Formats: sequence, structure tokens, C-alpha cells
Amino acid sequence: MPAIRIIHRTRLAPAEAWRRLTDWERHGSQVPLTRTIIETAPPTHVGTRFTARTGVGSITFDDPMEVTVWQPPADTSAGLVRLVKRGGAVTGWAEIEIRPAPGGGCEAEWREELRLRGLPRLFAPLTAAAARFLFGRALRALLR
Repeated sequence: MPAIRIIHRTRLAPAEAWRRLTDWERHGSQVPLTRTIIETAPPTHVGTRFTARTGVGSITFDDPMEVTVWQPPADTSAGLVRLVKRGGAVTGWAEIEIRPAPGGGCEAEWREELRLRGLPRLFAPLTAAAARFLFGRALRALLR
């Protein structure tokens, strides 16, 4: 699937936007039928692992991820977190970047490339559209 890119401006300070967007448990509450299971002790750092489990009852799939870049924003510099998807069904990566905006607040950019094993390329545009919708909704909700 081609990478998706979502940009959202907020009046939140970069540090607060970062805190909200890297609260992995809150991510699960923003994606339907999903919960997040944290597998490493806080605070988040390179090597932190967690799994987004999506489904109903016994019909679920896991999206295990690992933090490979952890650079919180500082003063006027941007922050960047990169997650690598380590699952059997879902692979790829996601990045969240927080940049201070002129005049206050910040700009949050969510970039993601995800692949669903076994799904033919024919479905890539549909998958990208669904991902843009879900992740855009989650980004806005996490920054509220």
C-alpha cells in the first residue's frame, strides 16, 4: 500500500500534543473494536513494544509494534516517533511528527505505510482510503 500522510494543526503546545499522541493506550480507544496492550514498562523509549488487538470475541488480529525512534519535541525543534509493525498479518511502519507552528500551537503529521499479508494489490486504494479515514479520525480525537 502506498504511504498515507495526514496533517492536523492544533492550538496545543508541542509537548502536550506529543504526550497525547504517544499515549498508546488512548490509541486503542480511538480505533473501533481495538484495545492496546503495552508490553514494556513505562516510560516510552526506543524498544517499547505494544500490540493493537482488533476484533470481536475470538475473531481478532494483532498488530504488534515497536518504537524504533523516540525524539520528543524540545523548545523549537520537532519531535518524531517511529513505530515498526512486527506482526504476521500487518507489517509496515508509522511515524508521528510534531512541529511547532508559527504563532503558537503545532502541526501533527501522521505518516504510515501498512501492508496486510494476503491482500491483493487490487485492494490497496481501498485499504489506503480506510486507513486515512480511521487514522485521521484518531489523530483529531487524540488531540482534543
